[in-house]
Amino acid sequence: MRILLISSVALLCASSASASRLPTAPKCPIFPANNPWNQRVDALPVAADSAQIISSIGVDVGLHPDFGSGLYDGQPIGIPFDVVTKKTSRYRPHFGYADESDKGLYPIPKTVHIEGGAKSDGDRHALLVDKDACKLYELYDLRRTGAGWSAGSGAIFDLRSNRLRPASWTSADAAGLPIFPGLARYDEVARGRIDHALRFTVERTRRAYVYPARHYASSSDDPSLPPMGLRVRLKADVDISHFPKQARIVLQALKTYGMIVADNGSNWYISGAPNPKWSNDDLHSLGRITGADFEVVDTSSLPHPGLR
Repeated sequence: MRILLISSVALLCASSASASRLPTAPKCPIFPANNPWNQRVDALPVAADSAQIISSIGVDVGLHPDFGSGLYDGQPIGIPFDVVTKKTSRYRPHFGYADESDKGLYPIPKTVHIEGGAKSDGDRHALLVDKDACKLYELYDLRRTGAGWSAGSGAIFDLRSNRLRPASWTSADAAGLPIFPGLARYDEVARGRIDHALRFTVERTRRAYVYPARHYASSSDDPSLPPMGLRVRLKADVDISHFPKQARIVLQALKTYGMIVADNGSNWYISGAPNPKWSNDDLHSLGRITGADFEVVDTSSLPHPGLR
């Protein structure tokens, strides 16, 4: 990507509206306003390698909301989360990737929601927002083991801080990023706006990561493939006025804040939390948007809070 001097325009883009908050945890920001998830990118330049990277993901492939209201195999569609408190029981999970997991006690409620359900063979993410401590606990491949729990990996984030994972560390996500701030949530659509970037997946990534990602999950050095942490946005001239309301709010967020490559998976799948109030008809209209409607953003001029 091109290296640009920091301009007044870039600095303006770096400042976002006040960091969004979860209605069930109103005292806690979802990271500071200048956090990469909350940074606007609508006025930044297009990256020099945008065309080849978008082509590798698929120009004719439609955008797919990997969340909604309904069920799949009897389980809600999307990545669920739980709001916990200081009274929630704490556990010390056994981690498969212990050397890249945060040690400590994780608040896991008896009725914890696991992505895909308790019998899932998928990623089995569990996202836990502690509204008393303003901390985010995220677990990958969470499974009950007798009276305790095991997980592939775990990460703990201070919701008031921009601190990143150590370089080369994974998290509960392949890119080493938090998952929760990149989810589309119904409470945001209900208020009329999503004011942060969204998380999305692509089938093939590069053996590289760019800020704010901290980890890669590929053996390919093909420069046409996206690195983890890559930011794309919906092109400004794409007409979204005729989309139904819920889809239009998602698309506006993709114009203003874009979305970040966070994991290997199906191309152009964007993440969200399940909710019975999502309109699946509204969300399915997002498939009319294809890869050709996106561009890679050159974020090199943005400040990089949290780097050490």
